[in-house]
Formats: sequence, C-alpha cells, structure tokens
Amino acid sequence: MLMLIRFALAMALCLALPASAAFDQSHAAWDALLKKHVTWQPGGHESKAAYAGFKQDRAALNAYLAALSGVGDAEFRGWSKPQQLAFLINAYNAYTVDLILTRYPDLKSIRDLGSLLSSPWKKRFIMLLGQPRSLDDIEHGMIRARGAYDDPRIHMAVNCASIGCPALRPEAYVAERLDAQLDDQVTRFMSDRTRNRFDPQTRRLQVSRIFDWYGDDFRQGHGGIDSLEGFFAGRAALLADRPEDQQAVRERKVKISFLDYDWALNDQR
Repeated sequence: MLMLIRFALAMALCLALPASAAFDQSHAAWDALLKKHVTWQPGGHESKAAYAGFKQDRAALNAYLAALSGVGDAEFRGWSKPQQLAFLINAYNAYTVDLILTRYPDLKSIRDLGSLLSSPWKKRFIMLLGQPRSLDDIEHGMIRARGAYDDPRIHMAVNCASIGCPALRPEAYVAERLDAQLDDQVTRFMSDRTRNRFDPQTRRLQVSRIFDWYGDDFRQGHGGIDSLEGFFAGRAALLADRPEDQQAVRERKVKISFLDYDWALNDQR
C-alpha cells in the first residue's frame, strides 16, 4: 500500500511540473544530495551513504525524482548518448536510495526489501519515460540493452546499496565528464584489494562476483576488450603488486575465481 501511495504522489509531482521546463542536465539537485550524504572511505576505494541524512532530505530527493519522471520518451531520445546514459545511471542510483528509505533504518540489506517470491529489483515503483519501471528494467532493459550503450563500465557506476558493490559516487554523473567518471570508477574498484586482487600464492585472480554475473558484457568489444581476461590485462597494475605478477596478468596466464559478495547495507551510521 505504501508503494502505491508513493507512486501516486510521484505521478502528481510529475504532472505538476511545467510542460516547457527543460531537464537540468547537470543533475544539480542529485549532485547536491550526493555531496552532502555520501563520502569516500579511507583509501578512496569505497563510499558510504548516510541514509539518515537522505531521509531528512526526503523532500529534495522527491523533487529530483519528480524531475526525472517528468522527462518524456521523445525528449530523452533527442539527447546525446552520454546525456542518456548519465540520466539512466543517476536515475538507477537515486531510485535505489529511494527504495532503501522506504524501510530505513529497519533493514540490514537491500535484499530485506524482497522475499523468496519477490525481488526488490523487480518492484515497479518508478515512473520513467512515461512507463512504470523497476530497477531491473532500468539496468537490464535500458542501460544494458544490446546496441544501446554497450559499455561494461556501467557496472562500476550503478549502485545496489551494498558493501560488495562498486562505490556510490559522491557526485552526479554528467554527460561532459561521463567518460572520465566511469574510468575513475573502474580504477577505484579494480584497485580495491578487498574485492579484486591477484593472489601470488594460488596464482589466481580473485575478483568480484560482478564479473561472473555480467561477464558477457565484457566480451562485447568495447574499447577493444573482447574478454574478461582482456579487461583485467589492461588493469594489471591495479590488481597485482610485483612486476612479475602484473606481467602474468597482462599475458593472461592466470586463472580467475570469484569472491563472495557482501550484501550488507553501505550505510554510514
């Protein structure tokens, strides 16, 4: 029932927006919330979100979500690809925070919002581009759709509110800096030895389960990368310390194993 009420309010806010209002491509409202409530942790590999602070600023978050919902499909299709992708990543992350707040602080993981028969990522509580959508619809149906953007770096940008996930960036994604922002997200995540590392004892790359779940996205040829091994080879210096180990990664002479995923909430308490 709460979801239905909130959905109706979102629709009302959407309808209240002036039809001629141009969408703010700087995502300034979301950027301000992120800068206020998300902080890099020591080392700069992961971030924590102060959901209590987001909850206090719920009105500002709702206003940004209403602005997202106010964008029509025709308007969206008229934007550049970087503008579209920045919009979708920001929408995914903002609506994920919104979903967490529906039960915060009475949850330890985003998975607490689902059940055996209902995934939190399949809840259609989002009005976007004129249709009700879920987080899965945004990520898999729009961002990851073959031929749309075909950029595996998005997996380091969309945030699932969990410690195991790449960091929620404490700034909005914007078209003019999107490429640099995605590269920075990749560098921060791949150099986090708690989630991606070369083990000199076993001679294995131990990497995030993300690369298991979405391995095919790294085999589509983006940036000349046609395999997981190729993706890791280009980031050998981030994954291994010794020159000889880095060389083994570059030459793709190591086996790959996947680490357990930490679904605990990325909360700054």
